[in-house]
Order: sequence, then structure tokens, then C-alpha cells
Amino acid sequence: MNTAYLSIGSNIGDRLHHLKEAVRALHSHEEIEVMKVSSIYETVPVGFTEQADFLNMAVSVATSLDPFQLLAACQQIESGLGRVREIRWGPRTVDLDILLYNNDNIEAENLIVPHPRMGERAFVLVPLLEIAPSIGHPVTETPFAVEALEDDGVLLWKKVKGIGQLL
Repeated sequence: MNTAYLSIGSNIGDRLHHLKEAVRALHSHEEIEVMKVSSIYETVPVGFTEQADFLNMAVSVATSLDPFQLLAACQQIESGLGRVREIRWGPRTVDLDILLYNNDNIEAENLIVPHPRMGERAFVLVPLLEIAPSIGHPVTETPFAVEALEDDGVLLWKKVKGIGQLL
């Protein structure tokens, strides 16, 4: 069984509903089991800033899927929840990113793991470190640290005490 960490975000429509539906879809997949969920954080947009604030969270999953199959499953969930890719870093109903997959280093045209910008983004690290406080970069073996990031714009929006709150 493989362990992967995913980031989930939404800033269009009923953001909480989209996050819950993404977690449900992951958990109902026959080859994915959601193991841990972070609390939900409200965050300011990065990159394209002329858009609504996001709700973000992280999940840990156990899966028999290889990383490319997991990516396909995530993209299918995004599509099923109305994701349309028009503007890079633009508004979206839901976004699922593979942050880490085991301790693998993957550099393919359609997938880079560890996620290339995760160490620079508090909206990714804050939820991730909530569910995996001692996790580090699998290549450099350096622990991730939110303290090194300035002006993170990440606010606790809803405390989540277990996966049951989202299913």
C-alpha cells in the first residue's frame, strides 16, 4: 500500500461542499482510503490574485494506485465537481494536488512529486503539517517549516477532528 498526501482547495460556489465532496469521492474510490484530514483553512489567492479567497485542506491517503493512476483519479474527481481549467492559478470549484507519494521523486511531463512549490506555500504546509507534523522533503530530507514563510495569509476556518466530519 502506498501513502500519499494531497492538497484540496476551492474558491467557487459552496467551497465547503466542494471540499467535502472531494474527500467523499476519494474515500469512496475502491483503491483509495482517506486516512487523515486536516482542518480547513481560508487563504488568500496566490499567483492570479483577482479572485475569491480559497478554502484549503490536506488529506493523507492509503492507495494501491500508482502515482499516475492517483493523478488520473484526482483529475476525474475535479472534473466531476465542475473544475474548468481556463486561467493558470485561477478560480476553481475544486483542485486536488498530489503533494507527496511515498518518498518518491517523480519528474514526468504531467506530474512532479514532491509538488514543486509546496515548500513555498503556507496554504499547503499549514494543513499538511497539521496531519503530518514531522514530515520532510523526501529528496532533501529537510523538514518542512511554516515559520520560514512570511505573510502567509492562512486562517483557521473550521476545526476538523476526524474524517467523519467530512463524509
